[in-house]
Amino acid sequence: MEDLTFGALALLPPLVAIIFAMWKKQVIISLLAGIWGGATIINDWNPLKGLLETFSNYIVGQSLADSWNIGIIVFLLAVGGMIGMISKMGGTKAIADSIAAKAKDCRSTQMATALMGVAIFFDDYANSIIVGNTMRPITDKQKISREKLSYIVDSAAAPVSSMAPISTWIAMELGLIAAGLQALDIEGNSMLIFFQTIPYRFYSIFSLVLLFSLIWMKKDFGPMLKAEIRARKTGEVCKAGSNPMITEDKALMPKDGTKGSILEVIIPIGIFILITFFGLWYNGYEAGMNFQDAMGNADASVVLTWAAFISSMAAGVQGMISKKFNISTAVDAWIGGAKSMLTAVIILALAFALKAVISEMQLAEWLVAIIPFKEGGLGVILLPTLVFLTAMFVAFSTGTSWGTNSILMPIVIPVAANVSATTGTVTPFILACIGSVLTGAVFGDHCSPISDTTILSSSASGSDHIDHVRTQAPYALLAAGIAIVVGTLPAGLGLPPWVSLILGALAVIVIVKVVGKEVDTEGNIVS
Repeated sequence: MEDLTFGALALLPPLVAIIFAMWKKQVIISLLAGIWGGATIINDWNPLKGLLETFSNYIVGQSLADSWNIGIIVFLLAVGGMIGMISKMGGTKAIADSIAAKAKDCRSTQMATALMGVAIFFDDYANSIIVGNTMRPITDKQKISREKLSYIVDSAAAPVSSMAPISTWIAMELGLIAAGLQALDIEGNSMLIFFQTIPYRFYSIFSLVLLFSLIWMKKDFGPMLKAEIRARKTGEVCKAGSNPMITEDKALMPKDGTKGSILEVIIPIGIFILITFFGLWYNGYEAGMNFQDAMGNADASVVLTWAAFISSMAAGVQGMISKKFNISTAVDAWIGGAKSMLTAVIILALAFALKAVISEMQLAEWLVAIIPFKEGGLGVILLPTLVFLTAMFVAFSTGTSWGTNSILMPIVIPVAANVSATTGTVTPFILACIGSVLTGAVFGDHCSPISDTTILSSSASGSDHIDHVRTQAPYALLAAGIAIVVGTLPAGLGLPPWVSLILGALAVIVIVKVVGKEVDTEGNIVS
């Protein structure tokens, strides 16, 4: 076993950040505390050196100096700028009025939001930013809480992108599957195996079933129900005293009498989507690659930055052609929109720095080392469940699904083959274990407070980050619980996944029907 110097101490930085954030609801201070604590441990428990390293090494040297990280941050600022110009033209109000005229109630508005999220399947970052920013004024008009909006945005991001055959996730997933099989001399087409694992991704599938069940039946429960009651009764889409991840700038409102057009949203957003989709192919293409491989091989942070700046330019040109503003006003609107993302940018930069601390302390490796994958004592039946739980915990603690997949997959595939005495073929049991890794990792991406996609969902939806995490957690845990009871445990017994999917979907629907409560437009519980 490799030297895991810090051992259980590696748990302290994320625990400090998560617990303090839930307790005090101060995300920035909480992340700083986690980084400082980890840096202090790494530097022989010297708090002064830890403090200096927090800023010079982890925030500047690793978080902001990393090309991927800074690319995502610049992308976020550029999208904010684009949204600022769209708002200044009156496009945001126009699209809100247009969709609101068709989405007559809360259910149709939420359904439109969820379907838009599923449609933008090719990248979870682009998904969150586009859907959240586009639908926020519309859901506000229907008095839907920002917590509910951020839940819908988050639930239609990573769970969808991770299962899409054309997405920024595909190369990572195919590469890990292929490497694991090659190490065992097992023949198999990694793309075919990718498709075969989809029915075993119980958490991702049940999360989507839960999302659409809640919307269709107009039900909620737990802290989300309280948020919806508050929003309907008072019109406060954010809780009083909360810290929304986006600031509303009145300077970005159009001039009095300005009539906006939905084309002022459709054209820039359409350009953004097209450039992202084809830019992923262009950026990732190498000789001999097909379209799927090229998209998966792309650097999404670069492509998203291209798309954000070009669509910003398009919005600026559009505004000047329509004489909604001049070039000076366009620049001011872009800067104002970018400034509205400042809180999200700071939190994202600190989350990246905390991940660097966690990585240096080898938390994920330590967690995997203490799990008895190779002991055989837990038996074949429990292995898919153990793999799923491990992936969930590692991803939640580290805030990275890709890192979780990269660490667990090379371990899980050989163990699954050995435990099931498999030679030369990919069995349903191996597929179940692979699916458990991939979907367990999505749990962390979906609801960890230090996950970048969770942060982006809060930001784009204009929600308080901790309120988003707190209200989403019961839904995520319900989907995970059902995934274990009717998914991974029966998979260990050899039950076909389609049976588990039917049983799980029915369980979700029944629980929502029995436990959930409907809130009317006045904030009263009617069922």
